[in-house]
Parts: sequence; structure tokens; C-alpha cells
Amino acid sequence: MARLAQTAGLTDVQQEILSTVRDFVDKEIIPVATELEHRDEYPQQIVDGLKELGLFGLMIPEEYGGLGESLLTYALCVEEIARGWMSVSGIINTHFIVAYMLKQHGTQEQKEYFLPRMAAGEVRGAFSMSEPGLGSDVSAITSKAVKDGDEYVLNGQKMWLTNGGTSTLVAVLVRSDEGHPEGTAPHKSMTTFLVEKEPGFGEVRPGLTIPGKIDKMGYKGVDTTELIMDGLRIPANRVLGGTTGRGFYQMMDGVEVGRVNVAARGCGVAQRAFELGVGYAQQRHTFGKPIAQHQAIQFKLAEMATKVEAAHAMMVNAARKKDSGERNDLEAGMAKYLASEYCKEVVEDAFRIHGGYGFSKEYEIERLYREAPMLLIGEGTAEIQKMIIGRRLLEEYRFQG
Repeated sequence: MARLAQTAGLTDVQQEILSTVRDFVDKEIIPVATELEHRDEYPQQIVDGLKELGLFGLMIPEEYGGLGESLLTYALCVEEIARGWMSVSGIINTHFIVAYMLKQHGTQEQKEYFLPRMAAGEVRGAFSMSEPGLGSDVSAITSKAVKDGDEYVLNGQKMWLTNGGTSTLVAVLVRSDEGHPEGTAPHKSMTTFLVEKEPGFGEVRPGLTIPGKIDKMGYKGVDTTELIMDGLRIPANRVLGGTTGRGFYQMMDGVEVGRVNVAARGCGVAQRAFELGVGYAQQRHTFGKPIAQHQAIQFKLAEMATKVEAAHAMMVNAARKKDSGERNDLEAGMAKYLASEYCKEVVEDAFRIHGGYGFSKEYEIERLYREAPMLLIGEGTAEIQKMIIGRRLLEEYRFQG
């Protein structure tokens, strides 16, 4: 099948990696995704296969046992995986955000301790910012860390933790007023703690409880949980970077990577929806001919394909900007916003092309229709992206009067 969303300028190594991932998706993910999703079953066999391919170490430097690849390579792999089943890309995303934060901000001891095992998939990462009462307002975090000798005691409740049950390392953002006088801006009194735990649900270490999976409309298979800290004691050497008060900036750096990932997921889901729509349109006959020969359907397919191409181009641009070492919050925000909105529209158009059959759980498009809305929310809502974009545009185009 001819493919949309080709990427120019890739190296032979990148093309080989993508070809391997694409084959894996076609053979190991797409045939089982809908069945596993309907059962809300964790895709252990798929995850084991990705581990064997080395994808858990894709962006981790070679000195720590990873492949040392770029954000672009990672994003293109995520696009392929999301094309197969978006939940699997979510399992990888949280792991990579934590690995990226460690690589960029961790102490040497933290890098040496965690990154080799993360590259091998032995340690699986998750990160936690959100809380039940704050949504996108990160500055309103109430979870708190208090210094007690050589340890910190953490208390509070976190929400929407992807990989909460299956992870063994969680990067948790909390308030830490120690060393920060009263009146300090909220974002300057937050710290990221590296919390090791056992996989599973219930009390996974003293003072830390993962209550269970949150039942969701879509994005099933991957475990989304709460995280409750009640007297959780963490040694001081598990403060990311070794210094308190830097957690907000560390998390925002990681979220920029996450936004590129969500854009890539949107591209992958949209591409799959287009494939399903264009395929069904050539099989379904009405009024004596395939519906693909009706002008109304051709217009719809044209719009869908154009949106897939546009979203892919913006996602690639955002990834390349980050890889260059430049600030990319504007590009990542635009890519995430456009890709998630276009994904929703392309999926709905494919759903409409399927007619009544799109409403049947026997058809893959039904699953995509429930998965796409999560991308409108994950890593910041459309409204948050537009705030970021607007502020950055005013910085770039400051009026000189």
C-alpha cells in the first residue's frame, strides 16, 4: 500500500529502525489490538517484543546501553506504533519522558544507576504531575515533601498516572518549601523525586499506594491510576538533579518531549483511520458502484489525507527543532494542537465513511473513535497549547512602537 507521511532526509539507520518497527506493528500489534483493547488487557507480549527490539532504550545514550537515537527517530517510531494501537505508544512515552529527564537533569550517580536498566527495559518509568483538583494548573500542586534528616517525607494524592501499576520508577512533582522563603513563586518551590516501587496495585512500598486502574472510555490496556503518598520516605539522593526547587523546569522540559510524542500519536492514529476509510470506501458498494467513486467520498478522502500530511510535517519539524538544541515549545505546542485536532477529524470522517458499521465493535474504526479524544487532553489541552503558542508568538513578534 502506498503510504502518506513520508519523511525526507532520514539516515539509513533511521530507515532500518522504522522498517523494523513497521513490520512489528503490522504483524504483532494490528492483528490483536482490538481484541486486547476490548478486554482492557495489558499487552505484555507486545511490550516484551518492543523490549527485544531495544525500543525502551531508543533515546538513551549508548554509554548507558541505549541506542542513542534522536527525538525524531523516537517520534517516527511512536507514529508507527500508534498506527497499530495508541495504548502501546503510551506505555513507551512515559518511560521515555523519565529517561529523558534523567539524561538531561539527573546527577551522574542517578544516570549510572537508572539509565542502563531503563535501556534494557528492566526499570520501567512513569511520571506524575496532575492531581485530582488541579487539571492543567500545575502551580496549584498541593502534594508536599518535608525534609527530615537525610530523607524527605512525601504526602499527597496524584492523578492520571500512565503506567502507574506496571512502572517501577515514578518521577513525582511535589511542593518542597524547604530552602524557599514564603512568597516564592510556586513554580520555584517544586521538586521532582525519583520514586522506586514494586509493580502492581495496593501498597507498592511503605507509604505509597496505587489503588487500581481507572476505567476509561478508550486508551485501554495501558494502566492509568492514582498515586497516594502517606508518609512516603525518600532519601535525599533521589531528588532529580540533587537540588530542590528545579522540578517544574525539569518536568516542563520532559513535557515538551511528551507533546511531540502526543503529536506523533495523533499522526499515527489519523494515518490508520485514513487507511481504514480508503480501504472500506473501495469495498462498499452503493448505487451500483464503490462509494469511493462518489464525489462526496473522494472529497472526504482528500481532506483526510491532507490533514495527515500536514500534521506529520509539523510533528517532524517540532522533533527536529528539539534535536537541534533550540527551544521548541512553540513548535511542540503547534504540532500537538494541530495533530490532535486533525486526528479527531480524520477518525470521525473514517467513521462516517463506514456508515452504520462504524458503530459496530467488529470494526477497528470503533476503537479509534474512542481513542482519539484522549489526545485532545493528554500533555495539555488544546486551550493550554493555544496559550503557549500565543505567548510565544507575542515574544517573537513584539511590537516596536
